[in-house]
Amino acid sequence: MNTKEEMVQDYDAVLDARYGKEGTPERIKFEEDAYSYYTGLILRNARKEAKISQTELARRTQTTKSYISRIENGVIIPSVAVFYKMISALEMSVEIVKPATYGLGYTTQRNYLSEPEQAPYGENEHTE
Repeated sequence: MNTKEEMVQDYDAVLDARYGKEGTPERIKFEEDAYSYYTGLILRNARKEAKISQTELARRTQTTKSYISRIENGVIIPSVAVFYKMISALEMSVEIVKPATYGLGYTTQRNYLSEPEQAPYGENEHTE
């Protein structure tokens, strides 16, 4: 019988074993498929929450019901333009946030006219 400690695994190790190391074609394909699935799931749930049919969403975004279905099923990823049309039609918004890059000493709140902030754990190795 496995104890809880024996059952806990490093998920990166699981992905590495199943789909190869990061950067390999197999891993890249898996990540693209995962993003497609997740994007479709978010959009499907938002559409259902808004009580809009696929046909109506297609009309609002000037696409087809089939195209909306393929997006929601993770078969394809919509273009950026269609994605924003869908978000708008679903009365949602997108927040674009620049991620922190602590290894370089910058944070998302960085004033670009000032010097880099001190990175956590003294990791300031960035020199200009």
